[in-house]
Order: sequence, then structure tokens, then C-alpha cells
Amino acid sequence: MDLHSITASTARSLLLSRELSPVELLDAVVSRTAQVEPKINALTEQMLDEAYAAARESEARFAGDQANLRPLEGIPLLLKEEQPIAGRLSEEGSLTEKGNIADVTHPIVDRIFAAGAVVHGRTTTPEFCCAPYTHSKLWGVTRNPWNTELTPGGSSGGSGAALAAGETILATGSDIGGSIRIPASFNGLVGFKPPFGRVPGMAPFNSDTYCADGPMGRSVADVALLQNVIAGPHWGDQASLRPAYVLPTPKAAAAIGMRVALCVNLGNFAVDPVVEANTRAAADALRSMGVTVDEVTLPWKTEELTEIAWAHFGAIMGPFIEEIAGTHQDLLMPYTLDFAKKAAAAGSYPEGLAAETAMYEPLGRLFESYDALLCPTVAVQGMAADFDSTTSSVMIGDKTVGWIESAMTIPFNIIGRVPVLSVPSGIAPNGVPTGVQIVGRTYDDATVFTLGAALEEALQLWTSASWWPTV
Repeated sequence: MDLHSITASTARSLLLSRELSPVELLDAVVSRTAQVEPKINALTEQMLDEAYAAARESEARFAGDQANLRPLEGIPLLLKEEQPIAGRLSEEGSLTEKGNIADVTHPIVDRIFAAGAVVHGRTTTPEFCCAPYTHSKLWGVTRNPWNTELTPGGSSGGSGAALAAGETILATGSDIGGSIRIPASFNGLVGFKPPFGRVPGMAPFNSDTYCADGPMGRSVADVALLQNVIAGPHWGDQASLRPAYVLPTPKAAAAIGMRVALCVNLGNFAVDPVVEANTRAAADALRSMGVTVDEVTLPWKTEELTEIAWAHFGAIMGPFIEEIAGTHQDLLMPYTLDFAKKAAAAGSYPEGLAAETAMYEPLGRLFESYDALLCPTVAVQGMAADFDSTTSSVMIGDKTVGWIESAMTIPFNIIGRVPVLSVPSGIAPNGVPTGVQIVGRTYDDATVFTLGAALEEALQLWTSASWWPTV
């Protein structure tokens, strides 16, 4: 058994039985990091002194009264760099922020430390988290461990690559347009975009209905474990929901009798044939678990979705980037400048809000009859590790589209109160995994985890030790 690729749930069992110590588990992921990091480039920094101190503390707790163990006791975890830690670098992947030191700590980071996790490093992002791939002038190119010529996705690409490569056991991400789910899909992982307000955030994005911090891991149970640690109201975030919502342990058998709507193209997305085939295989897997799956249509159009999203980004994220960048635009990545330019040229925010409501209506009607929606996570098999969205497009069959038209995640940021779990659906010919999204009714988190557990049991893909890349 390769300790660096076990699930958090397995690690917990081994730690409880004292067949494994937190120090030994940390040794395993640190050793693996030394082996693969030169090829993957997923970390901005390691925090080994603090991590080994935390691992030794957890070791003493496991040796003592186990009634006092914390939820993440002794589990190695990496944090997305975007989530600041007071007194440590907070650079957002940008030369304009090089050397900046955070003076506050993100609420979920405080919760993760308090839960006993062994935080041993932080992970790369694209500049200001504004791309679905992960490379920057500051940190270089992060690569997919399944195929190092391709991207691990973004913006939580470092977290995704590190998890898949065995550099940690759990990781955090954030998602404003697919930034958890895209890396989950491209790296063969499970990732959860919580509904708006479920997890506390920081200004200004805690008030942005598109945005959510969330968990990434190697199993549905792992992601539920971390989600329960980070969720719940926080004194610093008026948008955070109370009371705290605690996910029950996901059980595949609870999916029997559920009804799922399958929509492969979400209206008119062009979808790679391999992605479609793997999505249909996932639907069949759910049927084998006693779930009714019916194919449905939605009236959405990619051009309309793009207009709605850019109107929103133009009101919030675009001005945020412009304000930070100031007069130093020569230091920015081309994709950052392109993002800000498109955001500035977007339509009106009020019209966008009205369009968001209109867009939700057909899905809301579907949810009167179905418990969840199943669809692909990303329409393409992958993109180059150094993909440049300002000069390159992606090919799907004989159709050329921009990256935003391949991100089938964005509709569910536009209607941000729906929970979405991304799980693997198979592997493409290029060696990179594909994924599906399980989209739930507003704030019905438990159902997407139940269906995720059913898919996990039926497909038997990422539960196998042989699933993970050898790099």
C-alpha cells in the first residue's frame, strides 16, 4: 500500500488502530513531494517545521485518550494559496503581489488547523485565480500528473495536481466558475462546490453568489469529512448560513429510488465524444444502483451563459483585479489582462441578475420532478499545460470554442445556491480523467453526496489503488 495515495478515511482508520502514526504519514507525502514536485510544480511553499510539530502533537493524542481526537487529526492537508494565513505570503500568483504578507487568516484555514489537520504546504493558482489552467510568471507552469503535457485545470490546479500525484491526503480549493470542479475532473478527484453561504469566506467574495471555498479529496467520504469541518456560520461573514449544516455519512444504498435528470449538453454545449460516452456510462452506473435516470433537455445557450457570466465578473471580479493591478499592468499575465478587458466590456449588472433568475427557472422546474441533474464537468479532454486563452481555443469535434464554452461548470456558479459534486467518470485516450457533475436542488447537499457515493461504488474507478497516476 502506497501511503501517499490512501484516502483520508483509510488514514483515519489506520491512525485510530495505531498501525500508522501521523509522523509516518507525513513522511510519506513529504517523500512523495520530493520525488514528483520537480515534474508537477504544484506547491508555492512547504511548511514542514510546523507540520512535523502538528504531526507529533497528533501522535501524542492518538496514544492517549482517543475521545479527545479532532475531526482531521493527523491528516496531511494542503491549502490553496488564495486562502491567506496571517504572517505568511499572500501573492495570488502575481508579480504585482510578490512578497506581500497577509495580515488576516481565512476562516476555513482557522477551522482546518483547529480540526487537527497537518497543514504542510500551499498550492499554486493562476494569477488572481482567473483562469481554468494554472501557470503564472510568479510560479511557473503546474502540470497534470496524469499527462504532464496537459494542465491540471484551474484555478485550484495546484491542489488538484498535488492530490492526484500523492503529495497530500486532502486539499482545499475555491470555485467562482469551476475552479474546484475543473481540477477535480482533470485529475480524477472528487471536488465539491458548496452552495452560496454554506462555507464562510472573506470580502469581497463572501458576498459573491458565484463564489465558494470548498473541499477536494480522493473519495466522496473524504470530501464530506472536510466539508463538515469548514462549513457553518462565522462571525466575520454575514452571508454565512446558520445553523451549521452537517452532512450525514454518504451511503450508496440511500440512492435507491432517487430520480436523476441526465443532460449531456446543457442546452447547446459542444461535448467531446469521449466525455459524452463516459457521462452516459456514469448514468448507466447510477441505474445499476437502483436510481431512475431520464434524459432531459435544457434551453440554455452557451452564448447567453457567457454574457450573463461576464456581466457578473464585470461588476465584481474584473474591478477587483484592476484595483489590485493598478499601474503595474506590464507585470500581469496576458490572460489576466484579457479577463479584465472582457469584464470591463460586459453588459449591465442588473440585466445580468434578471437573466440569472430566468436561467434558473427551467432547472427549477426540472427539480420539481428530479432529485438531481447529471452532466459532464468539462466538455473537453484537456488543454495544454501552458494553454493561453488569449491566443488559443479548444477543438471539440470539428468545432472551435473558447475555454469558457467548454467549462460546463459555469452555469452552476451563475445559479450559485445549488450544491455541485464532481466525481470521475473515466479516462480519456490522452490519459487524463473525465468527470461528471451531480447538481442538487438549492441547499440539498446531502443528495449530491448520496448519489456520489452510489457512483463511487458502482464505477469502482477511483476506489482502486491502481487508479492514481505513477507520474
